[in-house]
Amino acid sequence: MSIQGLGAVRAYQQAARLPQPSATEAGGFGAMVEGLVANTGASLRTAEQAGAAQVAGKGDLVDVVTAIGAAEVALDTMVAVRDRAVSAYQDIMRMQI
Repeated sequence: MSIQGLGAVRAYQQAARLPQPSATEAGGFGAMVEGLVANTGASLRTAEQAGAAQVAGKGDLVDVVTAIGAAEVALDTMVAVRDRAVSAYQDIMRMQI
């Protein structure tokens, strides 16, 4: 299995652990996207802090690689969600009335 394949599996596992919003829940899809953006930002900040700690000689290289991998998976997930949302919007705009 390739590295990207493992990243996809990890992204699916993370998404499966997220609570599933109900249709009647206020904010439903918007709240889910907001949570994904917040988690992605937190992952990117963690990776940046781990890299800075490694450069300063206070961090472990394994922690840096792990943090960067988690940030990459989170960012890939957000890009996939964005692409699907844009595609859905374009499909709606092409519909004839």
